[in-house]
Amino acid sequence: MQIAEKFNWAEAKLQPGPVCLTVFLLQCAKVVTDAPMASGPWLCQPAPRCGDQIYNPLEQCCDDDTILPLNRTRLCGPNCTFWPCFELCCPESFGPQKFVVKLKVLGVKSRCFSSPTSRNCPR
Repeated sequence: MQIAEKFNWAEAKLQPGPVCLTVFLLQCAKVVTDAPMASGPWLCQPAPRCGDQIYNPLEQCCDDDTILPLNRTRLCGPNCTFWPCFELCCPESFGPQKFVVKLKVLGVKSRCFSSPTSRNCPR
């Protein structure tokens, strides 16, 4: 390594601050490779978490502390499906059991009473 050969280790013992800063910057620096830019983990970036687990938001979502694939569907009432990564299944409180699918809003804790309606489920 060229950096290790040119570095004055005797001076580093006297001044630990610059050494720590140099090591940190080297760890955070991008390394040029033949791989595409988004193919690997990015150093020094916080990873998305779901409960105590890390997940990939390009392939998965976090729904009630459970990691789900983005294409997962569930039943909303007896005759309706919804995508829990993008939608909420909300029971209507009026009359007989009726369900409404509402959209989740990115970056907000989505709730049935405040989310926009996507569609009404058939009875």
